[in-house]
Amino acid sequence: MSRIGKLPVAIPAKVKCSVSGDTVSVEGPKGKVSQSFGNSVNISMKEDQIEVTPANHSRHAEAMHGTVRSIINGMVKGVVDGYKMNLEISGVGFKAALQGSVLDLALGYSHPVRVDVPAGVTVTVADGTKIEITGASKQAVGQLAARIKQFYPVEPYKGKGVRIVGQHVRRKEGKKTA
Repeated sequence: MSRIGKLPVAIPAKVKCSVSGDTVSVEGPKGKVSQSFGNSVNISMKEDQIEVTPANHSRHAEAMHGTVRSIINGMVKGVVDGYKMNLEISGVGFKAALQGSVLDLALGYSHPVRVDVPAGVTVTVADGTKIEITGASKQAVGQLAARIKQFYPVEPYKGKGVRIVGQHVRRKEGKKTA
């Protein structure tokens, strides 16, 4: 049995949770998050905590036991504190601009790259090169950051591209001439 899965998820006073079947909805000061899980785990709410138990003793149910508990805990943390990722764009002429709910990126291509910002996620751009992504859903924030980074990952020779702040990029030495 999972050590993580055995722990109940504590629900703070300012958070409302509801469990209906295999769907968990969590609402708090930072927003509302809802997730549906398969029938391999049983989710029950007792007083001010949520407990997850495997539905049977299959390998899949045992594997999902700790995973589902961890996701629910992340949902509760997200609606209380929120999640944040910072991206940095480096390169000559590389910049970002926010136009409504569309992030417009100039990444050295012959065309601008436009990314739609999903609902529940907030994007702010500072100095044209620093992007901050915030939201209540850890999955939505991380997915948007990964999509933006995917358009121009940091290349190892000059170091230009889109990087997650704090990420280490191994730099390579250029070609040597004789």
